[in-house]
This record gives sequence, structure tokens and C-alpha cells, in this order.
Amino acid sequence: MNLSDALTIYGVESIQPLCMHTFFLVWMALLMITGGGPQSGDWKLIWQDEFEYSGLPDTTRWGYDIGDGCPDLCGWGNNELQYYTHRREENARVADGTLIIEARKEPYRSRGYTSARLVTRGKANWRYGRFEIRARLPSGKGTWPAIWMLPVENSYGGWPRSGEIDIMEHVGHEPRRIYGTVHTEAYNHMIGTQKTDTARVADAESSFHLYSLEWTPNEIRWFVDGELFGSFENEHKSYRQWPFDQPFYLIINIAVGGNWGGAEGVDETIWPQQLEIDYVRILQKN
Repeated sequence: MNLSDALTIYGVESIQPLCMHTFFLVWMALLMITGGGPQSGDWKLIWQDEFEYSGLPDTTRWGYDIGDGCPDLCGWGNNELQYYTHRREENARVADGTLIIEARKEPYRSRGYTSARLVTRGKANWRYGRFEIRARLPSGKGTWPAIWMLPVENSYGGWPRSGEIDIMEHVGHEPRRIYGTVHTEAYNHMIGTQKTDTARVADAESSFHLYSLEWTPNEIRWFVDGELFGSFENEHKSYRQWPFDQPFYLIINIAVGGNWGGAEGVDETIWPQQLEIDYVRILQKN
């Protein structure tokens, strides 16, 4: 429903003569009807995990990135401290209706910390859509949870040429702020040009919030709890600015330390820490 529809319902034929008070009342009614966020009847649910089971994550939906990233990207390219494990319930499990990704301080193979990085690569991928993840974040210096996406085929070459979409990132030394970011050849953190927007979420570490992203051929938009906080537009120049015309897969993980997550050190007293996911829902236009 758009504003004209709402005006008609409320018996208003034109917006021009409205006083500000009346306009505000009509607009609030529209927000209640539409849900106030990115919801729209044009979207159709095509993929989901509600985590209504127990044990290891569903293998028809989730796979794993494993190891310490060596030798090619030792520390996963960011000097991270964790070893990502495979099908280990201590690091990734479903219980009481939520997915729990747990980072732990423990010696494991080449590292002193363990965690998990779940991926839909090889299971599901999407080009365009709305991505909704309701989550509660870990806390403490050294935590670096992320909900993000990478391209399936790297159609334009290796990172960052083929792009990266970060639906939500959080670092423990900034406990009340979340980030939405894209990386491309023209815009990335290696050359200080990344496109980033932030939102203040006062209780991100103690309460669940809905982190959403809308991706269309012309724009990427970030929401938290239905409120828009950032956008990135397609400049229609080349893949260097917009490589986001190819399928991407979803990643959910907690990193430990690293160039950004450990920028103010790693508190060794806080572990284990958990990223909890209530659900993952992916929608596309009808």
C-alpha cells in the first residue's frame, strides 16, 4: 500500500490541502498498515531457517568454512585468532529455537581460540532479495560477529573485484554500534574508500534485533528493526563500482581479534561468547 491508497482509505483526495497534524496522522496510519519498515506485498519468502530443531545446524542449509585461513589468507586475511571448526557442537549448535555460534578460548590445532563460520555456499545463493536475520550479539573486546555475503563465482576476479556485502558487523570495543558495508574494487577498506553506514543499537548485546538488507539492481539498503539506516546506489558505471549483479551466498560467524575486531585488544576473561540467531528469512520480489 502506498500513501495515495492510505489517503483514499481515510477519505482524503489530495495531500496538498492537509495541515501538518492531519498529514502526520495519515502517515502514522500508513506506517501501521505497512509495518513501518521494508515489508511489502511484493516480497515472497523463498528460503528460511527458523531453527525449530536441536543439535548441529541443518546440513541441507548450512556448510562450514574450516581452519585458520592458512596458507593463502592466514588469519583469514585479517590477522584473526580463531580456528573455525567443522560440525562441532561446542562452536555451532541449535537449541531452544536459536542457532548458537560460540567462540571459545581453548587451544585447538594452530590457534588459541575456536569458533564457527556457517555458509550457504553450495546449498543456496541469491541475486537480489531481502535478507532478514534476527540476532543477539556477543560482547567484550575482541569479539567480531558478522552476517555477510560473498559472490559464488567471483565473476570479476578475486576480492574485492567481485564484491562483498556486509548485512551487519559489530566489534566489541564499540558495543552500541552496528555497521552495514559494501566492498568493491573502487570502494574498499584497503584503500580507505569503503561505503559504510552505522546505526546505534543500545542493547545489541543483550536483546534480539532484526537486521535486514534489501538488494535490488539499483540499490542496497540496510535496516535495523525496520528502520532504514544506510544505502548504496548503483552508479551504472562498471563492475568496479557495482559488481552486485551476480549470485551471492550467506555467511554467519564470530571472529576473534583481527585488525578491526582486536583494534583495542582482546579481553581474555570474557570467553565463551555467543552470537544467537532466532531466524534467517530470505525473500524476493514476486
